[in-house]
Amino acid sequence: MEMGMDYTEVRNRPARRFSTFLYRRPTLYLLLLLTPPLLWFGVIYLGSLFTLLWQGAYTFDDFTMTVTPEFTLDNLKALFNPSNYDIIVRTLTMAILVSLACGLLAFPIAYYMARYTSGRSKAFFYIAIMMPMWASYIVKVYAWTLLLAKDGVAQWFLHYMGLEPVLAWVLGIPDIGGSTLSTSGLGRFMVFVYIWLPFMILPIQAALERLPPTLLQASADLGARPVQTFRHIVLPLAIPGIAAGSIFTFSLTLGDFIVPQLVGPPGYFIGSMVYAQQGAIGNMPMAAAFTLVPIVLIAIYLTIVKRLGAFDAL
Repeated sequence: MEMGMDYTEVRNRPARRFSTFLYRRPTLYLLLLLTPPLLWFGVIYLGSLFTLLWQGAYTFDDFTMTVTPEFTLDNLKALFNPSNYDIIVRTLTMAILVSLACGLLAFPIAYYMARYTSGRSKAFFYIAIMMPMWASYIVKVYAWTLLLAKDGVAQWFLHYMGLEPVLAWVLGIPDIGGSTLSTSGLGRFMVFVYIWLPFMILPIQAALERLPPTLLQASADLGARPVQTFRHIVLPLAIPGIAAGSIFTFSLTLGDFIVPQLVGPPGYFIGSMVYAQQGAIGNMPMAAAFTLVPIVLIAIYLTIVKRLGAFDAL
């Protein structure tokens, strides 16, 4: 009798009744569950982004250093000025080169992890790959400036190996070299590759994990050479992972502004230009116009890699 009364009391509790009400109406339950994140994404994230981009059509007075809400397309037209266009091309070129280099370096590591490690050895590789991601971003960049400095470890090692003439020749190449590695385009490229390499390794490794070992064995049984197996089986199945990793390396390089400021020769990237326009000058319309560039480039890039199955590997 008492147990029946207790069960009746539990059923009559407001929380229990409300839970039962939602259980019988799954559509309402799903709506209540998704409304808060959708509001945050739609109102706060997209709303603030749209507000920023809309300011790209405002007018900036160079004399009074003020922004007036007068519609103009001069800021968008200014993107095609030779100096600004050079910034866009420089950033885009670096993003493509970094993505290619990360893909070439990441593939052997990811393939070894997927095919020849298990248990503790795989855990060791995961920790080794992700450990650089645990350190502060700016600390890593400053560490590389010391590593690539004139009297740094890199130059000492090249001197020890007798490769200083090669270094001097590389540093003398226009757009690649500089007075030292830390002030060269090559040094900036190396830092970008180091920082974003883990973002390429993990998607490729995940894609190669899905590769059935029986498929490779069947290829060998049919008389295919290792090069043929790699070309016709491994590489096609790994392309979605490579494309997925390149989304990270391409977009992160495209919007970075710390590395171009601390490493490499003088010259703006898109991210550093946005920072200079908004932070130093206060020219928010021009900063917003530059912000539109990586959004358009990333949208085009996502359209391309989508055809390669990049989103299937994420």
